[in-house]
Amino acid sequence: MNYLDWIVLALTLLFVVSYGIYKSREKQTMDSFLLAGQSLPWHHVTLSLMATQASAITFLSAPGQAYTDGMRFVQFYFGLPLAMVVLCITFVPKFHRLKVFTAYEFLESRFDLRTRGLTAMLFLLQRGLSTGLSIYAPSLILSTLLGWDITWTNIISGALVLIYTISGGSRAVSYTHQQQMGIITVGMVVAGYMVVKYLPPGVTFSDALHVAGKMGKTNVIDFSFDLNNRYNVWSGIIGGFFLQLSYFGTDQSQVGRFLTGRSEGQSKLGLAMNGLLKIPMQFLILLVGVLVFAFYQFTNPPLFFNETAVQQVKGSPYEEEYRALEKRHDAIQSGKHEHVMALTEALREKDEDAIALSRTKLGSIEDEVKKVRGEATAVISKANGSEVNDVNYIFLRFVLDYLPVGLVGLLIAVILLASMGSVASAFNSLASCTVVDIYKRIFRHDSEGINYVLSSRLATFFWGVFCVGVAQFASRLGSMIEAVNILGSLFYGVILGIFLVAFYFRKIGSRAVFWGSILAECFVITSFILELTAFLWLNLIGCALVIMFAAIFEKLWPEENVKSA
Repeated sequence: MNYLDWIVLALTLLFVVSYGIYKSREKQTMDSFLLAGQSLPWHHVTLSLMATQASAITFLSAPGQAYTDGMRFVQFYFGLPLAMVVLCITFVPKFHRLKVFTAYEFLESRFDLRTRGLTAMLFLLQRGLSTGLSIYAPSLILSTLLGWDITWTNIISGALVLIYTISGGSRAVSYTHQQQMGIITVGMVVAGYMVVKYLPPGVTFSDALHVAGKMGKTNVIDFSFDLNNRYNVWSGIIGGFFLQLSYFGTDQSQVGRFLTGRSEGQSKLGLAMNGLLKIPMQFLILLVGVLVFAFYQFTNPPLFFNETAVQQVKGSPYEEEYRALEKRHDAIQSGKHEHVMALTEALREKDEDAIALSRTKLGSIEDEVKKVRGEATAVISKANGSEVNDVNYIFLRFVLDYLPVGLVGLLIAVILLASMGSVASAFNSLASCTVVDIYKRIFRHDSEGINYVLSSRLATFFWGVFCVGVAQFASRLGSMIEAVNILGSLFYGVILGIFLVAFYFRKIGSRAVFWGSILAECFVITSFILELTAFLWLNLIGCALVIMFAAIFEKLWPEENVKSA
């Protein structure tokens, strides 16, 4: 990166961190540290919800996901608006009425301390692991740019967020989210514009989209019903609905965001606007990835997008083998250009025969490219001694290779800010749950002489260290945007099932839901290990199993004096 890029990057990050600390400089109480004093307007709530969900994984991995698999991933969010409606009707009024710090406090009033503790532990495990992935995402950037060891880049990425999360708590998190989302939106719009600008002379935005579409990358809607198909309308609306309902309604990183609203109405409006804006935002991010794919149809792409891994191969005994694959790849790509231009011209002329012929030829060429890339990946794996995947580097490689000085720094700042937003919310929620649901409730019943703000800060530091440790293993998980959603799907369905029993099945007691949840979680994990279905369906399966097992246990092992919150 040029020195100007470093200046842009440093000033952007300094502004956001300083602003967050400045806006939360007053004396902290437990309420202000964990919930920002429940004083924020709806637009703060909306931006904070979006920034929490839109991690660096979204802006780093989603364009690469679209590049390799097309835009069908956007169907993952189709259940989100419906989930927001259910939350506004059911969850928000209940949480505001009970004046809770965390979502899991409600479960004790409905069931018992054991059920509250189990659900809190499931959340802490899932969120702690997921946050490790969110920390690893910006570490990819720093390690690629600076050649630093990934251990140190993970430590730096986590420590930067800890500075203002520990000092300012939830208020600092919410105020920095507002700045982060503004910068992120501008950065991604600029990135999309620059991709189109770098297309060959005479090739328009429309031409690029048509070429990408004919090569299977604009596959937004898929109505086929297949339980093993990860992304289609049905998995998105049904499986995605249960995932989003659980994420926004039971995950403290999101519950803690909408509980900062100054009133029940402001929280509801913030959630509703999030439901309206998230799908268009994700669509545009994936569209940038499709445009990058179209750009590389007219320009030779790298054989492997992770330049650091390539440099390691070139200093190993496998160097000649890899260079031979690079020559094969360049030859294939050079031969492909004339067919891409022929397809572009045929699309303009609407010549269906010529379009079909060009698509057939390009399909054969793409098969050759995939074969060479597969061989290259195997060589790099042998040289590095571990599995490798470059999907998370595709957008980053384009930014570093083609964007002008200054914009590189801005786009790097966008990805780092996205990471900071989601990680800060995660640290805050992990600390809230640890102090309120575990430490205060289980270990220290008496509150005399206990400084809960200090305890919250110590808990934030602990989870920061834990998540950085998890980040050291994230490189083995392939596409991070899929990995983080798979990880969530292993737990969210069961957690949601517990809450739905609490809300809607008043005759089921604590003992039945506790053992039903444990059994359901075992089934979900077994189903994932055996690959019985696509991961989105695990959210529906986990939720349904909790309800079914709890009902069965209550029937066979009835509990007297069932509580109702």
